[in-house]
Order: sequence, then C-alpha cells, then structure tokens
Amino acid sequence: MNADLGEGFGQWRLGDDDALLGVVTSANVACGFHAGDPGLMRRVCAVAAANGVAIGAQVGYRDLAGFGRRRIDYEFGELRDDVIYQIGALAGFCRVAGTRVRYVKPHGALYNTAAVDEGQASAVVAAVADYDAGLPVLCQPGSVLAELAAAAGLTVIGEGFADRGYRADGTLVPRSAPDALVHDPSLVAERAVRMAVEGVVVAADGTLVPCAVQSICLHGDTPGAVELARRVRAAMTAARLDVRPFG
Repeated sequence: MNADLGEGFGQWRLGDDDALLGVVTSANVACGFHAGDPGLMRRVCAVAAANGVAIGAQVGYRDLAGFGRRRIDYEFGELRDDVIYQIGALAGFCRVAGTRVRYVKPHGALYNTAAVDEGQASAVVAAVADYDAGLPVLCQPGSVLAELAAAAGLTVIGEGFADRGYRADGTLVPRSAPDALVHDPSLVAERAVRMAVEGVVVAADGTLVPCAVQSICLHGDTPGAVELARRVRAAMTAARLDVRPFG
C-alpha cells in the first residue's frame, strides 16, 4: 500500500501524513516541485523511517501553483534533469533519517502524460537509469512508461488506484469529471482487494478492466483518506494478503 505524502508547502498542509504513515507501507514523498519543502521533506522522511515505511520519490512538474496537475511540454533533457534533481533532494533527507529512496513514482500530470507520451516517459526512464538503475519505477501497468522502463532494464511495479475512477481503456478518469474519485470506504476496500487478488477493476461505465498490480495507491488528499487506508489495510488482512514495503 502506498500513499502520496508531504504534499504541503510552507504554512499550507494537505492530508494527515502522520496518521497515514501508521497504515501504509510505502510513502510517495513530494520532492519540492509540485509540493513539499525542505522542512516537510525532512519530517516525513523521519516519521516514515521510524515506522518502517519505504520512501519513494514522487517527482513532478515544476508547478507549485498548479500542484503539478497541469501538463507542461518539456524538452527531454530538462525533464530528465528535473527528475534527477528531485530524487537527489529527497535522497539527502532520507540519508539524514537513516534510510534511502527505494523507488520513483511520477506525480499528477507527469504521471498521466508519461503513461501515454513516449517523449516524457523516456525522460523519466533516463533520469532513473542515470541516477540509480536499481530503483524501481511505480506506474500503471501496460502504460508507455512501464513498457519503456522495462525495456531499459528497470524494475517496474504495477500500481492500482482504489480511490480513483477508471475509464474503459484503463486510464484514470480526469479529476475534472464526476466519477474521478471513489468515496465509499467499503467500495474502495473491495476494489483494492479485487485488484490485488484478481488483477481487475470495474471502470466507471461498468467495464471490467485488466489491472495486474503489485501496489495499491490511496491519495493523501482524498477526503477521509486515513479511514479509507485503514479499511483497505483491514480488507487486505482479511483476504490473507501479505502487505509489505518496497525494497
């Protein structure tokens, strides 16, 4: 189970990081571009390390104002180097906390763009390969990013979203659409277990979509995120699934 954490900035805070770090096994920590700042990164890394939670670099567009949810057209080298910069920044605070970056996950618009755009996916892959080819890439199974990462010899961890709506083609429903988020805790837990056990998810139109995943994501900014995470963890335990961190 993974969650997006450390997504505040300055005096602004989003979600209950401490509570989620007591439930999830892997933390996707914002690295200062779409959200996060040095003090927050240090604190989340320290709490994650104390809880035995694996830390991943959640890399995004250089877009604090838009929370990284607006697509930006990047030159290949610029995006590659921005991703390397973010991984390195988080690695410093991991080192201070006595741990290390265990994986990389794109955020927001970069995540969605790299899923279908070869240019941006290639830049993310190049960044991970240049920084540390041993770092797994957490992304949607079957995406362009997953295919290019695997072709480059990187480890790919397929990810499913228990609290997000899917379209029939396997992509996520845009956040601007009514079916973007799933709020019912029982349904979120049921979807998570089904993805983990059967490798499928029900799309917003009722289509059964293949979704072979190794990690389930819960967004820290989803209303009731902590309770959702607890329900999912309990459902996983009840289904006799072994939930553990990366690395």
